[in-house]
Amino acid sequence: MNLDDIKKNASPREYRLRVGRGIGSGRGKTAGRGFKGQKSRSGSSVRPGFMGGQMPLFRRLPKRGFSNSPFKVVHEVVNLADLERFDAGTVVDLAALKKVGLIPGGSKTVKILARGQLSKKLTVKANAYSAKAKGAIEAAGGTAEEIG
Repeated sequence: MNLDDIKKNASPREYRLRVGRGIGSGRGKTAGRGFKGQKSRSGSSVRPGFMGGQMPLFRRLPKRGFSNSPFKVVHEVVNLADLERFDAGTVVDLAALKKVGLIPGGSKTVKILARGQLSKKLTVKANAYSAKAKGAIEAAGGTAEEIG
């Protein structure tokens, strides 16, 4: 057995490199930050897109067009199969759907879609319905009321 055959024990974890701990450590003194300048100072951070005071790219490029996306209405979707969990004769509205966890608490609008079957007579109050879903609710003897 030679000294060349001796191997270091496998460490259970990698130790983090400690910088700025003296010149002899290999990463001492400037700690890999170079000399002077904004990024060499402590507490310095530069936001993404900052170009050192030069007019940033996102401000140099022309803005074109118009987007209606801020005004888009996004409905939470509930299927007919999900309404089967309610008892016959129940009024199913936003509050009832939130209570059983079918839609998130902050939801303001809901749309009923026709996936699955509905065999119970329910009074459903929603913001929107697909044509098939409205027909299926009424075919089961229930009513589909549209709320504004």
